[in-house]
Amino acid sequence: MAASTLSPGTDREAIPDAPNPLGLEGIEFIEYATTRPQAMGQVLEAMGFKLVARHRSREVLLYRQGSINIIVNAHAKGTALFEKPVINAMALRVRDAATAYRRALDLGAWAVPARVEVMELNIPAIHGVGTSRIYFVDRHREFSIYDVDFTPIPGVEQHPVATAGLHFFGVVQYIGNDRTEDWTEFYRELFGFIDLPPDQRFGILPKGRILRSPCPVASRFYIQLIEPEAGVLDVEDDEALHRIGLGCADVLATVAELSQRGVEFVESASVRTNARGALTKTQLGSVSFEIVHNLQG
Repeated sequence: MAASTLSPGTDREAIPDAPNPLGLEGIEFIEYATTRPQAMGQVLEAMGFKLVARHRSREVLLYRQGSINIIVNAHAKGTALFEKPVINAMALRVRDAATAYRRALDLGAWAVPARVEVMELNIPAIHGVGTSRIYFVDRHREFSIYDVDFTPIPGVEQHPVATAGLHFFGVVQYIGNDRTEDWTEFYRELFGFIDLPPDQRFGILPKGRILRSPCPVASRFYIQLIEPEAGVLDVEDDEALHRIGLGCADVLATVAELSQRGVEFVESASVRTNARGALTKTQLGSVSFEIVHNLQG
């Protein structure tokens, strides 16, 4: 063999970073739609979120902690509302929203017609799973989309510290039978996600396939695709974004702190809190949060 030119400690099988065709830089916000915004707000406040702003012209609320933004949409016009909150939108941070939007359309994404009212930003969006939308946002540094569309709550800290360092980890998406490859291709081709090896799992709910975003490490997030259990009838019409995953450095300490705030966690034969992760009990018929050990964020 020829002499090696690798320096000591070099990983000979290192996997290169995935290409980032849309310039993804993380999640800007997750949006819930519901006819019960106050009840949803109580759930979020127990999780450590603070109500920091209201939309100028719509019944839309902005909750925040650390780098996590959650929007609660109770504006009936243009949005299907139900008592049970549903995740109806995910906004992705990108370097250039117009460029990312055009490229997504060129690759076959379906555009969402804009419904912009006076003094509102036009945020480009494509159709996601079910009836959800995927927005592209490039105003997330010195100036943000909230500076235009929202009015801060007087006297409220606009950037409250995150409970136990919580940050976005990812989103769980329920899909129809035999749809894993279809949705993998959707996220891979449009956004540059890569699917992780079957043995690479996070948290305490390891089902399905996990896709990793091509974002820089500090803003990286994951999408977990979960098909119905074997033998279950086709439920393709029920495809949807199901729950949010929140990362933290110490799961047990985070669970203890949230428990003091009144949050209850699932403890069963198959799902139990441990150092890898935890799952909150479902509230309002549809809302749960997964806590995952993760040092990024």
